[in-house]
Order: sequence, then structure tokens, then C-alpha cells
Amino acid sequence: MKQLVQATIAIMIACFLLFFAVRSLEAVGSNGSSDTLTIYNWGEYIDPDLIAQFEEQTGIHVIYETFDSNEAMYTKVQQGGSSYDIAVPSEYMIETMIEDDMLVELDHSLLPNAKNIDPYFLDLPFDPDNKFSMPYFWGTVGVVFNPTMVPEDLTFESWEDLWDERLKSKVFLVDGSREVIGMGLNSLGYSLNLKDDEALREATDKLKRLTPNVKAIIGDEITPLMINNEAAVALTWSGQAADMMWENEDLDFAVPTEGSNLWFDNMVIPKTSDNIEGAHAFINFMLDAEVAAANADYVGYSTPNAAAMELLDEEVVTDERFYPDEDLREHLEVYENLGLEWLGKYNEYFLEFKMSLN
Repeated sequence: MKQLVQATIAIMIACFLLFFAVRSLEAVGSNGSSDTLTIYNWGEYIDPDLIAQFEEQTGIHVIYETFDSNEAMYTKVQQGGSSYDIAVPSEYMIETMIEDDMLVELDHSLLPNAKNIDPYFLDLPFDPDNKFSMPYFWGTVGVVFNPTMVPEDLTFESWEDLWDERLKSKVFLVDGSREVIGMGLNSLGYSLNLKDDEALREATDKLKRLTPNVKAIIGDEITPLMINNEAAVALTWSGQAADMMWENEDLDFAVPTEGSNLWFDNMVIPKTSDNIEGAHAFINFMLDAEVAAANADYVGYSTPNAAAMELLDEEVVTDERFYPDEDLREHLEVYENLGLEWLGKYNEYFLEFKMSLN
């Protein structure tokens, strides 16, 4: 009998301890963990030393994950299986996430380093007053090419150069529907935000005529492949081109005159965040002039941080291939939020084009 009583008491104590353990875990989940920050960013898009520096300064441990498209990021955050504290979407996806009530409104009193941002990159249509996002990097979509591997008359100041029959199996394309379909639309003189089935069909049919020249449609691996001269030409983002050119001095970069994409990537705090205070601390850290300059120097993309630009090499910030002036920017387009229906159509046309390569 005594043993039964002791066993019963032991079970009651275990249940009592388990109850409080569960309550403690729930409290952490609802109030947030102040010593951990989970960041969701594009691949190869931050200087790892800066993460270590942030951890040392704040005592906050950073968990860093990457994505390869805005759509993949959106789906993962929307599903809510992971508690991301920071994400870095592009402008049209920020607008979508705001509309879908997926973001935390920023407390600007916790972001004093926002004063360092060039006003040109603030208060843009996708996020008026920067209620939900802060600038991270910006750039363009264009063509990186090796002049030693292509005919001299191909300068890629026009999209039409990509269709030149002398480029058979020499072209890489980034794996992005907005970029590739947008290129097709721009090459025909259309907007890359067009919502018109007839124009999208025309652009896709033209892209299919590009297939003999396309060696592959790939993601981040495009950088080492171009560095190693595995292809002569690639459709890519300006910062990725800068990385390639740093390693391979033969490479050059051009933005075709028919028009292209001017993009902005901003830092946001998803509502999945368990550490909103820490997220603000990280955003403010990345807006510091010295930190932003070091990040731009490492990543190769253009910084919107005016104070950081004063710390970068003049040769870098005066290179209009990567820091086009405002007059040149006026000829470029920012991706607009197409809505689910039209985004789906762009993806379908892109898939049709990709299947034509097989």
C-alpha cells in the first residue's frame, strides 16, 4: 500500500512539473525569445562576419536561412511553420505581404539609423512612409557577358542581341518568371508589369525562339559558372554580375536600352516573429553606415545607405552600371504586385518556356 501511495505521489509530481514546463514553453512562444533571431534572406546576401558582429554586440544568437525566390519565401512565411523574425523580400512581394496582413508595423523610434538612408529609396509606392520595411539593397536586371567569347558587334545594349544565332548554347538565364518573362516583354517594347494575355503569349513565343541559345536556366550557381567561363552570356541581377566581374575581369555588364527592372529589397518583420525587439535591433544594426558599407563591399549589390556610400571606393559608387543616376533609373520599371491571378499566368508562361528547352 505504501508503495502505491508513493507511486501515486510521484506521478502527481511529474504531472505537475510537466504542466509548468508546457506553460513555460507556451510563454516563450507567445512572448518571444530575446536571445535568438531567425533571419530568412536570399542566398549569398550578407557578410557572415556581420552576423558574428551582431551576435557579439547584442548577445542574440542568429539562425540564418535562405530562399531563392520571393514566391518561395512568401509561401514558407505564410504557412507559419517557422518563426521568422526577419525576411528580405522585394518591393512587389512586400506590397503583397502588407495586403495579406503578414507584416509587423515598424517602430521607427527603435531605428535611429534610418536617417542614413538616401530619401530616394524611402516612401516608395509599395510601402508608403516605410511603415513595414527598411531598404537593404537595390539594383537592376541586365546582361553580364564575356566580350572575349562573343562577336565584337554584340554589346547587349539591346535585348535583341541575346537572340543572335552566333550565341547558340552560350546563354544562361536566371530561374525567375518575372525576370525572364519581363525580358521577353521589354524586348517587344512592352511593360514588364503588363496584364495582357495576347502580349504574354507574344513574349513567350519569342522566348521560345531563344531556346537554341539557352544553355541552362539556373539559380545561384550561375555565379561560379560564369566566373569559370562556362557560358558567354547571362541574364542576371546587377549585384550578382558585380560578384562575377570581381572574380573574372573579362566580364562586363549592360542594361538594355529598351528597358528593364529596377528592384528594391527591404527588411521586414513577419508576424511569425518571436523576437520583435531583436528584429528591430538587427534592422537598425544593418542600417549603420559602417555595417552597410561592409555589407555592400562584400555582397556587391548597390546600397541605398547614403552614409555608407561615403565610405565606399569612389570607383564603385560612380560606376553607372551598378549605381545608375536618377535620369537612367527613370527608364527602368519597378515590379508591381500583379495579384495572384496574373502572377499565376506569368508562372505558367514561364513554365511553358522552360519545358520548350527539353
